[in-house]
Order: sequence, then structure tokens, then C-alpha cells
Amino acid sequence: MSGLPRELRDLIESGPMAHLSTINADGSPQVSVIWIGLDGDDLVSAHMGRYAKLRNIERDPRVVLSFDAPRAPGVFMNPYAVLRARATVEPSDEAWNLLNRLAKVYVAPDTEFPAPKGPGYVVRYSVERIGGVGSWAPASR
Repeated sequence: MSGLPRELRDLIESGPMAHLSTINADGSPQVSVIWIGLDGDDLVSAHMGRYAKLRNIERDPRVVLSFDAPRAPGVFMNPYAVLRARATVEPSDEAWNLLNRLAKVYVAPDTEFPAPKGPGYVVRYSVERIGGVGSWAPASR
């Protein structure tokens, strides 16, 4: 995919809680709510432990991320994004730094991420398809 639309980038940078859907070993869905950020045209998240979502991604990189735009009073169908992506898990000494950067968006500008600094994992999501309701979604289905 050749770049994310500006409106979608703005939404991601505003700090929506994202629903990450992965596939368990038995084929059932697994959903986690995560913080996301941008690195170029990829989305990124950081994790201090090797949780089920990371093990699922390592086994099957197909994921879906979904998140809402801020609620607007009186709007019947609030904008939202659904991104189909391929994810990669990278062991990284930068996981805490990414979580600290995201804490300033998701919590408050002066917040420091409360976990001790240490190695963790950065997940990179390469978007393959954009859907949902909003200017970023295709006009026809």
C-alpha cells in the first residue's frame, strides 16, 4: 500500500485505543486493546512482555487493527478505521522509549511510562487494506 491518507494519520496520532485482532493456534480470534503510533507508513506498538498476541503474530502475521474517531454528538455513524495488515515482532531495546512516547499521547504530555526501562518488543504493522467509515475508506465496496 502506498501511504496512509492524511486524515487517517491524524486520527492515529490523536491516540485512539486500537483493537488488535490476531489468530490463536486453534484458529480462534484473540483481541487486545493497545496503544499505536506511526513510523513512516507503518503503525507500531510496543510491549514489555511476550504476550499471546506476540506469539500469535510470530506464528501468523495476518492481523486486523480497528479504532474509532472521537465521538461527535448527533452523528449516526461515527467514523472508524479497520486496517488489515501484516505484523512483525522485533525484540528491541527501544520498546520502553516507544511506550513512553505513546504515554504522552494516551495519558498526558508530562507522563512517563511507569514500567522499568528494559528490553521488550516492537510490533510493526504494514497496512495492506484500509476500510471503515471515513474519508480514508474506499467509496465503493
